[in-house]
Amino acid sequence: MSIKRFQTATRMSQGVVHGGTVYLAGQVAQGAGGKSVAEQTKDILGRIDALLAEAGSDKEHVLSATIWLNSMDDFAEMNGVWDAWVPAGHAPARACVESPRLAAPQYTVEIGVIAAVK
Repeated sequence: MSIKRFQTATRMSQGVVHGGTVYLAGQVAQGAGGKSVAEQTKDILGRIDALLAEAGSDKEHVLSATIWLNSMDDFAEMNGVWDAWVPAGHAPARACVESPRLAAPQYTVEIGVIAAVK
């Protein structure tokens, strides 16, 4: 089976496709660092949409998601954006955990997903 990597740098690829599955790296709000949890979540989900499209998938094909929050106090705010993004009837398996430190201090949310390729 072939492995396709995209947006690859020295340290990591933003996505890897293998065996009909796309694995995305954890995404942070590069366009909304330091902003509210809701704004960061919107930015991240937009990045995920673009990466899934590049891999030949979309949010209806997300199988699993892992969400890291700096504080579980932000759970409801993040979920407000997440719930609007997930298509009805297509909710993935999901975990949400608190992590007091993410990649940089301006990031309070990180999301990683695994999806089926269409």
